[in-house]
Amino acid sequence: MATITRNLKRNHDIEHWDAEDVVAWESGNKNVAKRNLIWSIFAEHVGFSIWSIWSVMVLFMPQDVYHIDAAGKFYLVAVPTLVGAILRVPYTVATAKFGGRNWTLFSALVLLVPTLLTLFFINRPETSYTTFIIVAAFAGLGGGNFASSMTNINAFYPQRLKGWALGMNAGGGNIGVPVIQLVGLLVIATVGNTEPSIVCAVYLVLIAIAAVGAALFMDNLRNQQSNLKAMGKVLKFSQSWVMSFLYIGTFGSFIGFSFAFGQVLQINFLANGDTAAQASLHAAQIAFIGPLLGSISRPFGGKLADRIGGGKITLFVFTAMIAAAGILVTAGTIDDNSAGAVGGGVMTAYVVGFILLFVLSGIGNGSTYKMIPSIFEAKSKSLDADKATQAAWSRNMSGALIGFAGAIGALGGVFINLVLRASYTGAAKSATNAFWVFLAFYVICALVTWVVFLRQPSARSVHSTPAAGEPVSVKA
Repeated sequence: MATITRNLKRNHDIEHWDAEDVVAWESGNKNVAKRNLIWSIFAEHVGFSIWSIWSVMVLFMPQDVYHIDAAGKFYLVAVPTLVGAILRVPYTVATAKFGGRNWTLFSALVLLVPTLLTLFFINRPETSYTTFIIVAAFAGLGGGNFASSMTNINAFYPQRLKGWALGMNAGGGNIGVPVIQLVGLLVIATVGNTEPSIVCAVYLVLIAIAAVGAALFMDNLRNQQSNLKAMGKVLKFSQSWVMSFLYIGTFGSFIGFSFAFGQVLQINFLANGDTAAQASLHAAQIAFIGPLLGSISRPFGGKLADRIGGGKITLFVFTAMIAAAGILVTAGTIDDNSAGAVGGGVMTAYVVGFILLFVLSGIGNGSTYKMIPSIFEAKSKSLDADKATQAAWSRNMSGALIGFAGAIGALGGVFINLVLRASYTGAAKSATNAFWVFLAFYVICALVTWVVFLRQPSARSVHSTPAAGEPVSVKA
Protein backbone atom coordinates (compact mmCIF):
# COMPACT_ATOMS: atom_id res chain seq x y z
CA MET A 1 0.00 0.00 0.00
CA ALA A 2 1.35 3.40 -0.97
CA THR A 3 2.30 5.67 1.87
CA ILE A 4 1.69 9.38 1.59
CA THR A 5 4.05 11.68 3.44
CA ARG A 6 2.67 15.18 3.33
CA ASN A 7 2.96 18.24 5.53
CA LEU A 8 0.34 20.80 4.57
CA LYS A 9 1.91 23.53 6.65
CA ARG A 10 5.32 23.23 5.05
CA ASN A 11 5.78 21.87 1.57
CA HIS A 12 2.83 19.73 0.41
CA ASP A 13 5.23 17.00 -0.72
CA ILE A 14 4.14 13.42 -1.46
CA GLU A 15 7.27 11.29 -1.42
CA HIS A 16 5.72 8.17 -2.95
CA TRP A 17 2.70 7.93 -5.22
CA ASP A 18 1.46 4.79 -6.95
CA ALA A 19 -1.78 5.50 -8.79
CA GLU A 20 -2.18 1.82 -9.73
CA ASP A 21 -2.30 0.72 -6.07
CA VAL A 22 -6.05 0.02 -5.82
CA VAL A 23 -6.09 -0.32 -2.03
CA ALA A 24 -4.32 3.00 -1.49
CA TRP A 25 -6.50 4.62 -4.14
CA GLU A 26 -9.73 3.61 -2.43
CA SER A 27 -8.30 4.44 1.00
CA GLY A 28 -7.85 8.13 0.22
CA ASN A 29 -5.52 8.65 -2.72
CA LYS A 30 -8.47 9.25 -5.04
CA ASN A 31 -9.51 12.23 -2.90
CA VAL A 32 -5.98 13.64 -3.08
CA ALA A 33 -5.97 13.20 -6.84
CA LYS A 34 -9.41 14.81 -7.15
CA ARG A 35 -8.34 17.87 -5.15
CA ASN A 36 -5.27 18.34 -7.33
CA LEU A 37 -7.38 17.83 -10.45
CA ILE A 38 -9.86 20.54 -9.41
CA TRP A 39 -7.22 23.21 -8.89
CA SER A 40 -5.22 22.07 -11.89
CA ILE A 41 -8.34 22.59 -14.00
CA PHE A 42 -8.92 26.07 -12.58
CA ALA A 43 -5.33 27.21 -13.09
CA GLU A 44 -5.22 25.77 -16.60
CA HIS A 45 -8.59 27.38 -17.30
CA VAL A 46 -7.19 30.82 -16.48
CA GLY A 47 -4.09 30.05 -18.53
CA PHE A 48 -6.19 29.26 -21.59
CA SER A 49 -8.15 32.47 -21.09
CA ILE A 50 -5.02 34.61 -21.06
CA TRP A 51 -3.60 32.65 -23.99
CA SER A 52 -6.69 33.59 -26.02
CA ILE A 53 -7.13 37.11 -24.66
CA TRP A 54 -6.17 38.68 -27.99
CA SER A 55 -8.97 36.83 -29.78
CA VAL A 56 -11.17 39.08 -27.62
CA MET A 57 -9.05 42.23 -27.73
CA VAL A 58 -9.20 42.41 -31.54
CA LEU A 59 -12.98 42.82 -31.28
CA PHE A 60 -12.28 46.05 -29.38
CA MET A 61 -9.94 47.35 -32.10
CA PRO A 62 -11.91 48.93 -34.99
CA GLN A 63 -9.72 49.46 -38.03
CA ASP A 64 -10.49 53.17 -38.35
CA VAL A 65 -9.17 53.76 -34.82
CA TYR A 66 -6.27 51.30 -34.48
CA HIS A 67 -5.36 51.18 -38.19
CA ILE A 68 -4.93 47.39 -38.09
CA ASP A 69 -6.70 45.48 -40.85
CA ALA A 70 -8.10 41.94 -40.73
CA ALA A 71 -4.81 40.43 -41.91
CA GLY A 72 -2.94 42.22 -39.13
CA LYS A 73 -5.41 40.94 -36.56
CA PHE A 74 -4.90 37.33 -37.68
CA TYR A 75 -1.20 37.83 -36.90
CA LEU A 76 -2.06 39.24 -33.47
CA VAL A 77 -3.82 36.02 -32.50
CA ALA A 78 -1.33 33.75 -34.26
CA VAL A 79 1.70 35.06 -32.34
CA PRO A 80 0.54 33.98 -28.84
CA THR A 81 -0.44 30.61 -30.33
CA LEU A 82 3.12 30.14 -31.59
CA VAL A 83 4.73 31.22 -28.32
CA GLY A 84 2.41 28.98 -26.30
CA ALA A 85 3.26 26.02 -28.52
CA ILE A 86 7.00 26.51 -28.01
CA LEU A 87 6.63 26.91 -24.24
CA ARG A 88 4.82 23.60 -23.94
CA VAL A 89 8.10 21.72 -24.33
CA PRO A 90 9.84 23.14 -21.22
CA TYR A 91 6.54 23.26 -19.31
CA THR A 92 6.21 19.50 -19.84
CA VAL A 93 9.25 18.71 -17.71
CA ALA A 94 8.68 21.47 -15.17
CA THR A 95 6.23 19.65 -12.88
CA ALA A 96 8.58 16.71 -12.32
CA LYS A 97 11.53 19.00 -11.67
CA PHE A 98 9.84 21.62 -9.49
CA GLY A 99 6.68 19.82 -8.34
CA GLY A 100 3.13 20.10 -9.65
CA ARG A 101 1.98 22.42 -6.90
CA ASN A 102 5.04 24.67 -7.09
CA TRP A 103 4.94 25.00 -10.87
CA THR A 104 1.18 25.61 -10.98
CA LEU A 105 1.66 28.44 -8.48
CA PHE A 106 4.47 29.97 -10.55
CA SER A 107 2.75 29.52 -13.91
CA ALA A 108 -0.38 31.20 -12.53
CA LEU A 109 1.49 34.20 -11.13
CA VAL A 110 3.47 34.75 -14.34
CA LEU A 111 0.15 35.34 -16.14
CA LEU A 112 0.10 38.73 -14.44
CA VAL A 113 2.73 39.89 -16.96
CA PRO A 114 0.66 39.55 -20.18
CA THR A 115 -2.51 40.68 -18.42
CA LEU A 116 -0.96 43.88 -17.07
CA LEU A 117 0.76 44.60 -20.39
CA THR A 118 -2.52 44.19 -22.25
CA LEU A 119 -4.30 46.38 -19.70
CA PHE A 120 -1.70 49.12 -20.18
CA PHE A 121 -1.55 49.18 -23.99
CA ILE A 122 -5.01 48.18 -25.23
CA ASN A 123 -6.58 51.61 -24.66
CA ARG A 124 -3.73 53.35 -26.47
CA PRO A 125 -4.57 53.12 -30.20
CA GLU A 126 -1.48 55.19 -31.00
CA THR A 127 0.67 52.19 -29.94
CA SER A 128 2.72 50.78 -32.81
CA TYR A 129 1.72 47.48 -34.39
CA THR A 130 5.10 46.03 -33.44
CA THR A 131 4.43 46.80 -29.78
CA PHE A 132 1.03 45.13 -29.98
CA ILE A 133 2.69 42.04 -31.49
CA ILE A 134 5.19 41.91 -28.62
CA VAL A 135 2.45 42.34 -26.01
CA ALA A 136 0.39 39.62 -27.69
CA ALA A 137 3.41 37.31 -27.65
CA PHE A 138 3.50 37.46 -23.83
CA ALA A 139 -0.02 36.03 -23.80
CA GLY A 140 1.62 32.84 -25.05
CA LEU A 141 2.67 32.21 -21.44
CA GLY A 142 -0.86 30.96 -20.87
CA GLY A 143 -0.45 28.34 -23.58
CA GLY A 144 2.33 26.53 -21.75
CA ASN A 145 0.11 25.79 -18.74
CA PHE A 146 -1.70 23.02 -20.58
CA ALA A 147 1.41 20.84 -20.95
CA SER A 148 2.48 21.07 -17.31
CA SER A 149 -1.08 20.57 -16.07
CA MET A 150 -1.73 17.51 -18.22
CA THR A 151 1.62 15.93 -17.36
CA ASN A 152 0.92 16.48 -13.66
CA ILE A 153 -2.58 14.98 -13.74
CA ASN A 154 -1.37 12.06 -15.85
CA ALA A 155 0.87 11.11 -12.92
CA PHE A 156 -1.95 11.33 -10.36
CA TYR A 157 -4.45 8.97 -12.03
CA PRO A 158 -4.40 5.22 -12.79
CA GLN A 159 -4.48 3.89 -16.34
CA ARG A 160 -8.15 2.87 -16.11
CA LEU A 161 -9.19 6.49 -15.36
CA LYS A 162 -6.75 8.48 -17.46
CA GLY A 163 -9.16 9.09 -20.34
CA TRP A 164 -11.71 10.63 -18.00
CA ALA A 165 -9.19 12.55 -15.84
CA LEU A 166 -7.19 13.96 -18.75
CA GLY A 167 -10.41 14.77 -20.58
CA MET A 168 -11.78 16.65 -17.57
CA ASN A 169 -8.50 18.48 -17.03
CA ALA A 170 -8.13 19.45 -20.66
CA GLY A 171 -11.82 20.25 -21.13
CA GLY A 172 -11.95 22.41 -18.03
CA GLY A 173 -8.87 24.23 -19.22
CA ASN A 174 -10.13 24.61 -22.79
CA ILE A 175 -13.32 26.19 -21.51
CA GLY A 176 -11.22 29.18 -20.50
CA VAL A 177 -11.39 30.22 -24.17
CA PRO A 178 -15.18 30.65 -24.39
CA VAL A 179 -15.35 32.08 -20.88
CA ILE A 180 -13.06 35.02 -21.68
CA GLN A 181 -14.98 35.50 -24.93
CA LEU A 182 -18.19 35.56 -22.91
CA VAL A 183 -16.67 38.15 -20.58
CA GLY A 184 -15.79 40.18 -23.66
CA LEU A 185 -19.37 39.84 -24.91
CA LEU A 186 -20.78 41.09 -21.61
CA VAL A 187 -18.47 44.11 -21.71
CA ILE A 188 -19.36 44.93 -25.34
CA ALA A 189 -23.08 44.44 -24.67
CA THR A 190 -23.11 46.68 -21.59
CA VAL A 191 -20.56 49.45 -22.22
CA GLY A 192 -19.68 49.00 -25.90
CA ASN A 193 -16.44 48.13 -27.67
CA THR A 194 -14.38 50.87 -26.00
CA GLU A 195 -13.58 49.35 -22.59
CA PRO A 196 -11.42 46.23 -23.09
CA SER A 197 -9.55 47.01 -19.86
CA ILE A 198 -12.53 45.63 -17.92
CA VAL A 199 -11.77 42.17 -19.32
CA CYS A 200 -8.17 42.44 -18.09
CA ALA A 201 -9.30 43.58 -14.64
CA VAL A 202 -11.56 40.53 -14.26
CA TYR A 203 -8.67 38.21 -15.03
CA LEU A 204 -6.31 39.84 -12.58
CA VAL A 205 -8.71 38.63 -9.89
CA LEU A 206 -8.99 35.12 -11.36
CA ILE A 207 -5.19 34.82 -11.60
CA ALA A 208 -4.92 35.62 -7.90
CA ILE A 209 -7.52 32.95 -7.05
CA ALA A 210 -5.68 30.34 -9.14
CA ALA A 211 -2.37 31.11 -7.43
CA VAL A 212 -3.84 30.97 -3.91
CA GLY A 213 -5.71 27.75 -4.69
CA ALA A 214 -2.58 26.06 -6.01
CA ALA A 215 -0.57 27.17 -2.98
CA LEU A 216 -3.11 25.89 -0.46
CA PHE A 217 -4.59 22.77 -2.01
CA MET A 218 -2.17 21.17 -4.48
CA ASP A 219 0.70 18.75 -3.89
CA ASN A 220 4.10 17.88 -5.34
CA LEU A 221 4.76 14.28 -6.41
CA ARG A 222 8.42 13.72 -5.62
CA ASN A 223 8.78 10.31 -7.26
CA GLN A 224 8.03 11.56 -10.79
CA GLN A 225 10.57 11.69 -13.57
CA SER A 226 10.06 13.65 -16.75
CA ASN A 227 12.91 15.41 -18.45
CA LEU A 228 14.15 16.43 -21.85
CA LYS A 229 16.05 13.14 -22.04
CA ALA A 230 12.74 11.26 -21.70
CA MET A 231 11.27 13.46 -24.42
CA GLY A 232 14.19 12.55 -26.65
CA LYS A 233 13.55 8.86 -26.01
CA VAL A 234 9.83 9.13 -26.69
CA LEU A 235 10.49 10.67 -30.11
CA LYS A 236 12.30 7.49 -31.20
CA PHE A 237 8.90 5.80 -31.49
CA SER A 238 7.12 6.38 -34.78
CA GLN A 239 3.74 6.42 -33.06
CA SER A 240 4.83 9.47 -31.06
CA TRP A 241 5.12 11.43 -34.29
CA VAL A 242 1.82 10.05 -35.55
CA MET A 243 0.02 11.12 -32.37
CA SER A 244 1.59 14.58 -32.58
CA PHE A 245 0.39 14.88 -36.16
CA LEU A 246 -3.14 13.79 -35.27
CA TYR A 247 -3.20 16.29 -32.42
CA ILE A 248 -2.65 19.06 -34.96
CA GLY A 249 -5.99 18.04 -36.44
CA THR A 250 -7.85 17.91 -33.11
CA PHE A 251 -6.38 20.45 -30.71
CA GLY A 252 -4.88 22.57 -33.49
CA SER A 253 -8.36 22.91 -34.95
CA PHE A 254 -9.87 23.77 -31.58
CA ILE A 255 -7.41 26.48 -30.62
CA GLY A 256 -7.02 27.85 -34.14
CA PHE A 257 -10.75 28.19 -34.73
CA SER A 258 -11.22 29.52 -31.20
CA PHE A 259 -8.86 32.40 -31.96
CA ALA A 260 -10.16 33.00 -35.50
CA PHE A 261 -13.93 32.35 -35.31
CA GLY A 262 -14.77 35.77 -33.90
CA GLN A 263 -12.77 37.52 -36.63
CA VAL A 264 -14.38 35.47 -39.41
CA LEU A 265 -17.81 36.39 -38.04
CA GLN A 266 -16.85 40.04 -37.65
CA ILE A 267 -15.63 40.22 -41.27
CA ASN A 268 -18.91 38.73 -42.50
CA PHE A 269 -21.04 41.04 -40.38
CA LEU A 270 -19.12 44.04 -41.70
CA ALA A 271 -19.74 42.74 -45.22
CA ASN A 272 -23.45 42.73 -44.40
CA GLY A 273 -23.35 46.45 -43.58
CA ASP A 274 -22.87 46.40 -39.79
CA THR A 275 -20.95 49.22 -38.17
CA ALA A 276 -17.74 48.26 -36.38
CA ALA A 277 -19.53 48.32 -33.01
CA GLN A 278 -22.44 46.25 -34.31
CA ALA A 279 -20.12 43.72 -35.96
CA SER A 280 -18.14 43.33 -32.73
CA LEU A 281 -21.32 42.73 -30.72
CA HIS A 282 -22.84 40.30 -33.20
CA ALA A 283 -19.58 38.36 -33.54
CA ALA A 284 -19.13 38.21 -29.76
CA GLN A 285 -22.68 36.90 -29.33
CA ILE A 286 -21.85 33.82 -31.41
CA ALA A 287 -18.07 33.33 -31.16
CA PHE A 288 -18.00 31.90 -27.62
CA ILE A 289 -20.51 29.11 -28.42
CA GLY A 290 -18.07 27.09 -30.53
CA PRO A 291 -15.20 26.95 -28.01
CA LEU A 292 -17.72 26.32 -25.22
CA LEU A 293 -19.21 23.26 -26.91
CA GLY A 294 -15.76 22.08 -27.96
CA SER A 295 -14.55 22.26 -24.37
CA ILE A 296 -17.60 20.48 -22.98
CA SER A 297 -17.28 17.68 -25.54
CA ARG A 298 -13.65 16.92 -24.67
CA PRO A 299 -14.27 14.84 -21.51
CA PHE A 300 -16.88 12.84 -23.44
CA GLY A 301 -14.24 12.06 -26.04
CA GLY A 302 -12.00 10.68 -23.29
CA LYS A 303 -14.86 8.71 -21.76
CA LEU A 304 -15.86 7.22 -25.11
CA ALA A 305 -12.23 6.31 -25.75
CA ASP A 306 -12.07 4.54 -22.37
CA ARG A 307 -15.02 2.37 -23.43
CA ILE A 308 -14.68 1.97 -27.20
CA GLY A 309 -11.06 2.74 -28.01
CA GLY A 310 -9.23 5.94 -28.88
CA GLY A 311 -8.40 4.88 -32.43
CA LYS A 312 -12.02 4.20 -33.36
CA ILE A 313 -13.30 7.45 -31.85
CA THR A 314 -10.51 9.46 -33.48
CA LEU A 315 -11.28 7.97 -36.91
CA PHE A 316 -14.96 8.84 -36.48
CA VAL A 317 -14.00 12.38 -35.48
CA PHE A 318 -11.87 13.06 -38.54
CA THR A 319 -14.46 11.52 -40.87
CA ALA A 320 -17.13 13.80 -39.42
CA MET A 321 -14.78 16.80 -39.59
CA ILE A 322 -14.42 16.19 -43.33
CA ALA A 323 -18.20 16.55 -43.63
CA ALA A 324 -18.23 19.69 -41.44
CA ALA A 325 -15.48 21.28 -43.52
CA GLY A 326 -17.52 20.36 -46.58
CA ILE A 327 -20.35 22.53 -45.22
CA LEU A 328 -17.95 25.48 -44.97
CA VAL A 329 -16.62 24.88 -48.49
CA THR A 330 -20.17 24.79 -49.88
CA ALA A 331 -21.22 27.92 -48.01
CA GLY A 332 -18.04 29.74 -49.02
CA THR A 333 -18.47 28.82 -52.68
CA ILE A 334 -22.07 30.07 -52.70
CA ASP A 335 -20.96 33.27 -50.95
CA ASP A 336 -18.13 33.86 -53.46
CA ASN A 337 -20.48 33.39 -56.41
CA SER A 338 -23.13 35.72 -54.98
CA ALA A 339 -20.84 38.78 -55.23
CA GLY A 340 -22.76 40.54 -52.50
CA ALA A 341 -23.55 40.57 -48.79
CA VAL A 342 -23.52 37.25 -46.97
CA GLY A 343 -27.03 35.77 -47.13
CA GLY A 344 -28.86 34.47 -44.09
CA GLY A 345 -28.66 30.86 -45.23
CA VAL A 346 -24.94 31.12 -45.96
CA MET A 347 -24.28 32.76 -42.61
CA THR A 348 -26.19 29.97 -40.87
CA ALA A 349 -24.12 27.38 -42.76
CA TYR A 350 -20.91 29.10 -41.65
CA VAL A 351 -21.99 28.98 -38.02
CA VAL A 352 -23.20 25.36 -38.22
CA GLY A 353 -20.01 24.21 -39.94
CA PHE A 354 -17.76 25.87 -37.40
CA ILE A 355 -19.82 24.66 -34.42
CA LEU A 356 -19.60 21.08 -35.69
CA LEU A 357 -15.83 21.42 -36.08
CA PHE A 358 -15.56 22.70 -32.51
CA VAL A 359 -17.59 19.83 -31.05
CA LEU A 360 -15.76 17.20 -33.08
CA SER A 361 -12.32 18.62 -32.32
CA GLY A 362 -13.21 18.52 -28.62
CA ILE A 363 -14.18 14.85 -28.84
CA GLY A 364 -10.98 14.16 -30.78
CA ASN A 365 -8.90 15.95 -28.17
CA GLY A 366 -10.18 13.57 -25.53
CA SER A 367 -9.74 10.43 -27.63
CA THR A 368 -6.21 11.21 -28.79
CA TYR A 369 -5.05 11.92 -25.26
CA LYS A 370 -6.45 8.59 -24.17
CA MET A 371 -4.40 6.91 -26.91
CA ILE A 372 -1.08 8.29 -25.64
CA PRO A 373 -0.92 6.55 -22.22
CA SER A 374 -2.44 3.40 -23.79
CA ILE A 375 0.37 3.20 -26.31
CA PHE A 376 3.11 3.30 -23.68
CA GLU A 377 1.23 1.11 -21.22
CA ALA A 378 1.19 -1.50 -23.98
CA LYS A 379 4.85 -1.00 -24.84
CA SER A 380 5.88 -1.24 -21.18
CA LYS A 381 4.80 -4.90 -21.11
CA SER A 382 7.77 -5.80 -23.28
CA LEU A 383 10.24 -4.35 -20.78
CA ASP A 384 12.33 -6.84 -18.79
CA ALA A 385 11.35 -5.28 -15.47
CA ASP A 386 8.89 -5.58 -12.60
CA LYS A 387 5.41 -4.04 -12.77
CA ALA A 388 6.40 -0.97 -10.77
CA THR A 389 9.24 -0.18 -13.15
CA GLN A 390 7.01 -0.79 -16.17
CA ALA A 391 4.35 1.54 -14.76
CA ALA A 392 6.90 4.26 -14.02
CA TRP A 393 8.35 3.99 -17.55
CA SER A 394 4.89 4.16 -19.10
CA ARG A 395 3.93 7.17 -16.96
CA ASN A 396 7.13 9.07 -17.72
CA MET A 397 7.03 8.40 -21.45
CA SER A 398 3.34 9.31 -21.63
CA GLY A 399 3.98 12.55 -19.80
CA ALA A 400 6.79 13.44 -22.18
CA LEU A 401 4.67 12.76 -25.26
CA ILE A 402 1.69 14.64 -23.84
CA GLY A 403 3.83 17.74 -23.67
CA PHE A 404 5.44 17.27 -27.07
CA ALA A 405 2.17 16.43 -28.83
CA GLY A 406 0.57 19.41 -27.12
CA ALA A 407 3.29 21.67 -28.49
CA ILE A 408 3.04 20.31 -32.02
CA GLY A 409 -0.75 20.34 -31.88
CA ALA A 410 -0.82 23.98 -30.84
CA LEU A 411 1.14 24.83 -33.97
CA GLY A 412 -1.99 23.80 -35.82
CA GLY A 413 -3.62 26.90 -34.38
CA VAL A 414 -0.89 29.02 -35.97
CA PHE A 415 -1.42 27.19 -39.25
CA ILE A 416 -5.17 27.89 -39.24
CA ASN A 417 -4.76 31.60 -38.65
CA LEU A 418 -2.04 31.93 -41.29
CA VAL A 419 -4.10 30.00 -43.85
CA LEU A 420 -7.14 32.14 -43.14
CA ARG A 421 -5.04 35.30 -43.43
CA ALA A 422 -3.63 34.17 -46.76
CA SER A 423 -7.09 33.27 -47.99
CA TYR A 424 -8.58 36.65 -47.07
CA THR A 425 -5.69 38.56 -48.61
CA GLY A 426 -5.71 36.50 -51.80
CA ALA A 427 -7.48 37.31 -55.03
CA ALA A 428 -10.83 35.90 -53.82
CA LYS A 429 -10.80 37.95 -50.58
CA SER A 430 -12.69 35.15 -48.81
CA ALA A 431 -12.05 32.14 -46.57
CA THR A 432 -13.16 29.50 -49.08
CA ASN A 433 -9.64 28.48 -50.13
CA ALA A 434 -8.77 28.05 -46.45
CA PHE A 435 -11.80 25.79 -45.99
CA TRP A 436 -10.57 23.59 -48.84
CA VAL A 437 -7.18 23.29 -47.14
CA PHE A 438 -8.82 22.27 -43.85
CA LEU A 439 -10.96 19.64 -45.59
CA ALA A 440 -7.94 18.11 -47.33
CA PHE A 441 -5.99 18.00 -44.07
CA TYR A 442 -8.80 16.14 -42.27
CA VAL A 443 -8.85 13.57 -45.08
CA ILE A 444 -5.14 12.95 -44.48
CA CYS A 445 -5.67 12.69 -40.70
CA ALA A 446 -8.46 10.12 -41.16
CA LEU A 447 -6.29 8.02 -43.46
CA VAL A 448 -3.33 8.14 -41.07
CA THR A 449 -5.53 7.10 -38.13
CA TRP A 450 -6.93 4.14 -40.05
CA VAL A 451 -3.60 2.97 -41.45
CA VAL A 452 -1.60 3.20 -38.21
CA PHE A 453 -4.12 2.15 -35.58
CA LEU A 454 -7.01 0.29 -37.20
CA ARG A 455 -6.06 -1.29 -40.53
CA GLN A 456 -4.53 -4.56 -39.25
CA PRO A 457 -6.15 -5.71 -36.00
CA SER A 458 -4.36 -9.05 -36.20
CA ALA A 459 -0.97 -7.32 -36.03
CA ARG A 460 -1.70 -5.60 -32.74
CA SER A 461 0.44 -6.40 -29.78
CA VAL A 462 -0.82 -8.95 -27.29
CA HIS A 463 0.01 -6.33 -24.69
CA SER A 464 -2.60 -3.81 -25.91
CA THR A 465 -4.53 -2.83 -22.75
CA PRO A 466 -7.61 -5.01 -23.31
CA ALA A 467 -9.46 -3.38 -20.41
CA ALA A 468 -9.46 -0.06 -22.18
CA GLY A 469 -10.39 -1.57 -25.54
CA GLU A 470 -7.63 0.49 -27.11
CA PRO A 471 -6.58 -0.64 -30.61
CA VAL A 472 -2.91 0.20 -30.22
CA SER A 473 -0.16 -1.27 -32.34
CA VAL A 474 3.23 -1.26 -30.66
CA LYS A 475 5.32 -1.11 -33.82
CA ALA A 476 8.00 1.51 -33.34
